[in-house]
Amino acid sequence: MRDNLTDKLKLIGDGTQFRRELCSMLEETWMFGDFEWRDIESVSKYVHAYEADKNVLLFQEGDPGTFVCLVVEGNVGIFKEDSNAEAKCVALVGKGKTLGEMAIIDNEPRSATCITATPCRLIILTKENFLRILAEQPALGVKIVLKIARLLSQRLRKTSGMLVDYLEN
Repeated sequence: MRDNLTDKLKLIGDGTQFRRELCSMLEETWMFGDFEWRDIESVSKYVHAYEADKNVLLFQEGDPGTFVCLVVEGNVGIFKEDSNAEAKCVALVGKGKTLGEMAIIDNEPRSATCITATPCRLIILTKENFLRILAEQPALGVKIVLKIARLLSQRLRKTSGMLVDYLEN
């Protein structure tokens, strides 16, 4: 994660007592909503939940991709710079959605800037812990990779459709 990001986030709970609540939060996300409970429990050992105030910079375009973020509550704005170097909001990511998954798969820098638009509750899976899942629980790692691949495929299809509509006008 960004070196100073953890200074801007408040850890929500810790330990075995909090684990059940964390599992329930994971179950409400698109990424893990259809996973079996035992897989969700396994994933919960590799993630942390945080609260963030409004206007917290989660990551900036060009940063190394060191984590995936699942939005449990609130909204996060995704910004891209246009040809005039002006930041434009291209999407608002809300409850249950993920952001930052491309960078932990392709090792490329972040493709956008993400800033909390409202106070948020977030679950963070670091790249380091993602790699630990792949090494320690390969079957679970494959399920996560397939979910990310499906998400990226859906986004590409949507973007391709929007591009065709744009080109037709």
